[in-house]
Amino acid sequence: MLRISYLLCFFGLLPLNQQAQSLYFPPNNGAWETIDPSELGWCQERVDSLYQYLETNQSKAFVLLKDGKIVLESYFNGHSATANWYWASAAKTLTAFLVGQAQQQGLLNINEPTSDYLGQGWTSCTPEQEQAITIRNQLTMTTGLNDGVVNDDCTESACLEYLADAGTRWAYHNAPYTLLDSVLQQATGMSLNAWCFQNVAQPIGMQGLWLDIDYNNVYFSNARSMARYGLLLLAEGIWNGNDLLQDPQYFFDMTHQSQSINEGYGYLTWLNNTESFMFPESQFVFPNNFAPAAPMEMFAAIGRDSQYISVVPSQNLVWIRMGESPDGLNVPVLLIDDIWELINALPCEPIGVSDIQPDVLQIFPNPSSSGWNISSNQAMYEWTICDKAGRAIASGNAYGAKRFEPMVSDLNAGYYIFSVILADGTLAREKLIRL
Repeated sequence: MLRISYLLCFFGLLPLNQQAQSLYFPPNNGAWETIDPSELGWCQERVDSLYQYLETNQSKAFVLLKDGKIVLESYFNGHSATANWYWASAAKTLTAFLVGQAQQQGLLNINEPTSDYLGQGWTSCTPEQEQAITIRNQLTMTTGLNDGVVNDDCTESACLEYLADAGTRWAYHNAPYTLLDSVLQQATGMSLNAWCFQNVAQPIGMQGLWLDIDYNNVYFSNARSMARYGLLLLAEGIWNGNDLLQDPQYFFDMTHQSQSINEGYGYLTWLNNTESFMFPESQFVFPNNFAPAAPMEMFAAIGRDSQYISVVPSQNLVWIRMGESPDGLNVPVLLIDDIWELINALPCEPIGVSDIQPDVLQIFPNPSSSGWNISSNQAMYEWTICDKAGRAIASGNAYGAKRFEPMVSDLNAGYYIFSVILADGTLAREKLIRL
């Protein structure tokens, strides 16, 4: 049993090739070079399984880049390569990049009070409370403003209430973030679209547009434009020798822990290399990282309805996903881990047990504060629960049952991987979330 438990954990952590190579940058006009998946040792049937999963889970576009070249690209559910789709909060990372460029040009300083740009009275706080809020607090979601108001998108001063001193509380609050757009406009003297076009979109060949929708400035583009921005992030702000963000410290701070409250958040960017993280709309601190199947060093732009830009520097790898929500979460993190599980399974090399089978287990409730009911249409046998490091922390045998409750206790809150061998010899795996 110990040997099997180790293998079941190991299969959940299969890495991709981590040898970094020089990056290719596509021309603004013209063909984008590609790599055949077989050149990376990826099996077509596993690529097809990934595409099937994406289509079933309401995806519209998926693009994966290796070394800047397109390896995978597919469109689903009536979408096309030329169709635009919203980035939702995945565009927050783009806003952070634009703020960094404004600071680089001496037009603002993120340590200055937001009131220097929006004027006094932009909140309903006292003058002293308001003056303590800086641009950096907006970038890190630590303004201290009340995210529990009726409409947390509302940017009117009456909606921006004091709850805690700036810098002492992390909360995923959309309104203070949205007002960064006004800060940029005041600092640069340009509209958000003009500043973005001049400093990012035009230099990298990205075609997109910010639209004002219900207090929010929402970015729309096609999938390849989103992938271009992901490649810019992979290159740390340098596009084919053109240094668009000449402040390496700012980029480092943007893609690393920005404050001590939520380890999983940089400057409007989600981080996976953490020992704990916080979800939006919650003050609970979860142990571990938010995407255990993904490389630890991954950072990501994540938005409503599972809009993703996933970046892994050591692998020179970027992928983007556009689509609708399979789970209804405002800023979902579950689907990104599922996609990484299928990417990890792309290599053709045998893994000792037959191919991993997604979507054959039903687990309820999940998340759970106690136990789980696990069922399958096949008989189940040896099972293991692994932590994020791949350590087996519980194991057993279902003895051919199609439904059972694994006997586990004393699990801390966080993500775990449940693996089980099915009657046909295949391996099924799903995430468990302990509250």
